[in-house]
Amino acid sequence: MNAPPAPARPVPEPPHHLVRALVATWTYLRRAPGTHLWLLALFVTTVAIHHMSPDFEEDFLRQRSTNLHQLATDPVRVLIASAFWLDGSSWVPYVFLYTVFHAPAERWLGTWRWLVAVAVCHVGATYISEGVLYVAIHQGRAPASAVNTLDVGVSYALAGIQALLFYRIADPWRWFYLAAVLLWYGSALVHGRTFTDVGHLTAALLGLACYPLTFGRDGVWQPTRSRAVTWLRGLRHRSADH
Repeated sequence: MNAPPAPARPVPEPPHHLVRALVATWTYLRRAPGTHLWLLALFVTTVAIHHMSPDFEEDFLRQRSTNLHQLATDPVRVLIASAFWLDGSSWVPYVFLYTVFHAPAERWLGTWRWLVAVAVCHVGATYISEGVLYVAIHQGRAPASAVNTLDVGVSYALAGIQALLFYRIADPWRWFYLAAVLLWYGSALVHGRTFTDVGHLTAALLGLACYPLTFGRDGVWQPTRSRAVTWLRGLRHRSADH
């Protein structure tokens, strides 16, 4: 007689807390797909840069730079390409910055409106800052070689979105927030006085000018009702009880 087949072992199910964590993570990421896809692209390009020799890296990035020479020859390509490279900077700080600023803005505005704001600030600040550099070169206040300066990165779009979030915050906190943003970029311009400092402040002002993109967007953020503040209040009350 043939022996009866051994009973199939049940496939263990993943722990419930792991499932909940994965579902929560996926839900969070898909609410701001543009932000997280952009972060992923920046991760890939940053890894690529770290595998380049210094000489090759400089030449490679210069070909994707929004300098005067490249803007005059191939503007569309470099305006897009420059937004996906960090000039050798670390990728990790941008995870924090994108989570704090870009992700909330995209969830609030919707992906397409957020993309429009990003494009306006990135393109507008690039042309205005490079225009200032062009004038400085022709007035002899900057060397002629500055037409080939290295200018890649995502900071103009970030500055613009930071300013645009002013409309997301409830009174009176929004005014303190706006003062901090303008003071940050304004003081950098006063002390640095470079064309990139001009670009950052310009991007912030362009972000404020994107106010029409906020029409129909509800859900003003009240800082005093945020989860972090609620958690701190609960912690303080528990400490007081003990």
